[in-house]
Amino acid sequence: MLDKQSHIPMYVQIEEELKRRIERGEFPIGTAIPSERELTELFGVSRMTVRQSVTNLVNEGLLYREKGRGTFVASPKVEQPLNGLTSFTEDMKARGLTPGNKVINFEKGSPEPDIAKELQLGHGEEVYTVERIRYANEKPMAIERTYLPVKLFPQLSEEALAGSLYSLIEQEQKQTISHASQRMEAALVKQEEAELLKIGMPAAILIIERVSYLASGVPFEVVRSTYRADRYKFITEIQR
Repeated sequence: MLDKQSHIPMYVQIEEELKRRIERGEFPIGTAIPSERELTELFGVSRMTVRQSVTNLVNEGLLYREKGRGTFVASPKVEQPLNGLTSFTEDMKARGLTPGNKVINFEKGSPEPDIAKELQLGHGEEVYTVERIRYANEKPMAIERTYLPVKLFPQLSEEALAGSLYSLIEQEQKQTISHASQRMEAALVKQEEAELLKIGMPAAILIIERVSYLASGVPFEVVRSTYRADRYKFITEIQR
């Protein structure tokens, strides 16, 4: 199974063997792989070597960890194009996945100075702060914190955010969404985020900050999203 005389490091050989077993269907999508102790006995290597192999496969997105439960075979990553402005709900439906949404915070109040600046708010103007966990096929995919000017959506309620915010704006508010600017960076997950996303630590995440605008040029939202890097892949087309 493993060649201990090979110049290829043992942890790399274990990674390749686990990949082969996943491809053969020995470890189906959504099922747990053997524990570190079992893999240590199976391959005859140290636990540290096994842990390095598994961590590398988690970082590649082939496996994912759930705190207190184990390490599981991941579904193929969700591909998110960066050349279009769509909502999370629209993205999941377009990929044949069932979107879900859980509001964990909804409040109205004064924004932080940077949020007020992004939304072009004057002194004393308030925002709704909405924090939601976004799901695909009942699995947590992202934590989304959204800031919305109260003056644009004076009747907004927590119940109204059970579905797509963009559908609410376009269909009920009769507003036209135009464009957005966004920034993306990689980071390590924090303890609170890991618990909400049900992933182990350490783990990589993708952070996207977006400011979206109506056709009138008025900014209507600031969104700060934390995506599971093991479940998400962002793609774009670039032309010269």
